[in-house]
Amino acid sequence: MGITCDSDLLFQGQGETNLSNGVRTFLYLLGLAYCFIGLSAITSKFFHSMENMMRQTKKVERMDPDSNLLVVKEEKFWNYTIADISLLAFGTSFPQISLATIDAIRNIGQLTAGGLGPGTLVGSAAFDLFLIHAVCVVVPRAGSLKKISDLGVWIVELFWSFWAYIWLYIILEVWTPNIITLWEALLTVLQFGLLLLHAYAQDKRWPYLSFPFERSERPEDWVPETSPCDKGNNDTCDVLEVGQNSDEDIVDIFSVHASNANGAIYQTVPDTDTEEPSKRKLIKKELNILSIWKQQFVNALTLECAEFKMKSVYVRALRIIWELILLPWRLLFAFVPPYQIAHGWVAFICSLAFISGIAYVVTKLTDQISCVTGIHPYVIAFTALAAGTSWPDLVASKIAAERQVTADSAIANITCSNSVNIYVGIGVPWLINTVYNYFVLQEPLYIENAEGLSFSLLVFFATSAGCIMVLVLRRLIFGAELGGPRLWAWLTSAYFMLLWVVFVVLSSLRVSGII
Repeated sequence: MGITCDSDLLFQGQGETNLSNGVRTFLYLLGLAYCFIGLSAITSKFFHSMENMMRQTKKVERMDPDSNLLVVKEEKFWNYTIADISLLAFGTSFPQISLATIDAIRNIGQLTAGGLGPGTLVGSAAFDLFLIHAVCVVVPRAGSLKKISDLGVWIVELFWSFWAYIWLYIILEVWTPNIITLWEALLTVLQFGLLLLHAYAQDKRWPYLSFPFERSERPEDWVPETSPCDKGNNDTCDVLEVGQNSDEDIVDIFSVHASNANGAIYQTVPDTDTEEPSKRKLIKKELNILSIWKQQFVNALTLECAEFKMKSVYVRALRIIWELILLPWRLLFAFVPPYQIAHGWVAFICSLAFISGIAYVVTKLTDQISCVTGIHPYVIAFTALAAGTSWPDLVASKIAAERQVTADSAIANITCSNSVNIYVGIGVPWLINTVYNYFVLQEPLYIENAEGLSFSLLVFFATSAGCIMVLVLRRLIFGAELGGPRLWAWLTSAYFMLLWVVFVVLSSLRVSGII
């Protein structure tokens, strides 16, 4: 006899529960896929806001020793390494973090923690490490090589990434088996701060806290010049601003690492009164922002980019169908204020709100899928949820592997995202639950199926060691982690995909009680 679920989700009061479980499963999976499309669409807006935040500069007044004139030096506000960890990795991981936090909030007051969050985040770590590496290793053109230029920072990020999962295993199986205490949750979150501090120390080459690796290979321009409607940007029709030169309008989440993007600029401090021109400039800027916001709605209703007018009719038809599917999401997300306001912070916060809303719907759909199919929620989290919520990570690393001349950001995004998944994605939800349980229920937080989660961590350790070993071998043999001879690149990609399959199969069998 099939499993029945009494609650309607998609069609309230319309007899949804009278449908067969097969039909309901198909509808829920369709809804889940559409939510993942929405996550990808809003994440592009999220990236735009983050890029503007990372472009923020501060003025430093100094005397030019040559001309003996007072000059203003425009320096970037964000440190390169800190921006990669705190903004880029956090941004690409926010769908998983939001889902885990919502899962924790709806389970607040219960002694047992929800399973969707940890399962999704551990599964996301495997997706990031294996499948994203599998894509990035074949992205460079045939024969071209892209290697990590700052090995010291990468080693620090890799260490904290692996330690995150070692720490998770310790608190699940060694320290307090099957229980998470308030102090364990708090220490988990605080370790994210230690990661930031250690990475910054390595970037600045602080003595005793950094590895003695020189950063002499970093090129001047990390991001080459791009063009509008670049095939690597899925949102090119949205990013062109009103009334500005198109060369300045290209939004690339990694262009903050280009030396020609808001680099050091010197100018003399004017002696004349600039109050009136400043007022005119402010009014012009406000009008321009309104025009950009209006243009967002126009772009949302624009179904075709000019680039596709030269393509075949079939390509254009497929493009139009895809644009029609995206239309509701793009129209909804057009309400997000332009990322040019307040250095992108307003758009950043609004994007977080939309992502959280979609994540809530995803949790409800996952409950229904688990209910009507009988599949363990951890299995769904390891597979569908991990893949869907990790899509922004894949897109970000692929863009970096395509556009940057080194492999630093493409690979750093993977290792940093995995660290963020544990320290923030699991730490914050567990902290929410443990604080409530400690002060209200006077009980710790119990982890259901902790053995299955711990087993998945062990499988992840073994497979990830195999992944890192191959990256090291590629560095020794070919001189770079990404690219190289086409045959070996594809063989490496296939090997990484196989590691992911091994992880998913073994983890799913374990949490389902089959092995």
